[in-house]
Amino acid sequence: MAGSFSTWIRKLTRDDDEVDADRLSGEADASGAVRAQICCQGEVVKLQGRLRYVDLRPTDSLATLVAELYDGTEGVQLIWLGRRSIPGIEPGRTVKVRGRVAIRDGRKVIYNPDYDLLPAHA
Repeated sequence: MAGSFSTWIRKLTRDDDEVDADRLSGEADASGAVRAQICCQGEVVKLQGRLRYVDLRPTDSLATLVAELYDGTEGVQLIWLGRRSIPGIEPGRTVKVRGRVAIRDGRKVIYNPDYDLLPAHA
């Protein structure tokens, strides 16, 4: 009984970010996606999560659209070269992506990933 009470108290005192991270991780697991936390450089992976930010980073030679996908375990940068915008790719949107993981400046990155926009939750 004491164990169930402490579990109940722990659930009540968790912050919203922890609850959201657990939900995102659970949805990614249920979809068959790999957790961002365990994917490694060179692997072709399928990830699912929410876009934390989307940013246009123009350079002299090439427009670059950068987004961060967060699956509840870790963020992965998604970089589309030569794109100024992509309809539906916006902060807060849930997406499933496929691509090869690279490491850039110590961060996990997928260049020009294939993606599926997922329906918003009610």
